[in-house]
Amino acid sequence: MPFPDIVPELKSKLPQLRGRLLPNEPLAPLTWFRVGGPAQVLFVPEDEADLSSFLSKLSADIPVTVVGLGSNLIVRDGGVPGVVIRLGRGFSDIKVEGERIRTGAAVPDVRVAQAAQKAGLAGLAFLRGIPGAIGGALRMNGGAYGRETKDALVEARGVDRGGKIHVFANGDMDYTYRHCGLPDDIIFTEALFQATPGDPAAIAAEMDKITESREATQPIKSRTGGSTFKNPPGHKAWQLIDAAGCRGLSVGDAQVSELHCNFLINRGNATAADIETLGETVRKRVKETSGVELEWEIKRIGVG
Repeated sequence: MPFPDIVPELKSKLPQLRGRLLPNEPLAPLTWFRVGGPAQVLFVPEDEADLSSFLSKLSADIPVTVVGLGSNLIVRDGGVPGVVIRLGRGFSDIKVEGERIRTGAAVPDVRVAQAAQKAGLAGLAFLRGIPGAIGGALRMNGGAYGRETKDALVEARGVDRGGKIHVFANGDMDYTYRHCGLPDDIIFTEALFQATPGDPAAIAAEMDKITESREATQPIKSRTGGSTFKNPPGHKAWQLIDAAGCRGLSVGDAQVSELHCNFLINRGNATAADIETLGETVRKRVKETSGVELEWEIKRIGVG
């Protein structure tokens, strides 16, 4: 059932808008799981000023949801009401500034790692192991292979729900494990990272090791959403899931990966409901067998 088309009404109120407004736009092709319903409206802003102007004039009763590369995301089958914002080309610049790298929020993490390596800057190779974009890394304190976003971030820019632009120092982000304490309505647009001088060949070797490790231990060629659950304090999520007998467990065409059981995969025709139900089944079994409550790391949006 499509959502009511509110694009004409939005356009009439936003005559200066330069970005694209798309009604009932399918979101499944934008997610790694390839599942889920449409966005009532998908907005792709031209640049930060366009995003700011849009938010400043958007009625406060219209919900706003942000999606990035869709690697860590389940879009529910009924789609997402309101406006879904996806940053595009206007947020994809990378600049090397001495021992720092400034990058737009739409840039894939791997591209920042590669730019740092080419510039002979160490300390950002861990981004090679995160399958998302910089905006998601900022929002979730993304990390891999011993480092997290908070270890390298100098500052981030973002736009609030009213369209106001802010600059946040690392300390303002209120980072903890896979969590940023800033309000959910902040849409990150840019990050500045601190690196240190390094040998390009050594950095390339470190990145190759991360790539090999991911390929050997994670189902990265499958339709997956990355790590499904956060590691609880003192535990590894995959070990708890394995001990609960969930490796290979399936609901419809959704399955717990045999290769790494903190990954769920879509074997072809899974629905978002299949994947989410499987995740909740895993959580229930882990709670029953270990007493530990697993917390979702994958973001779930929309209506069932």
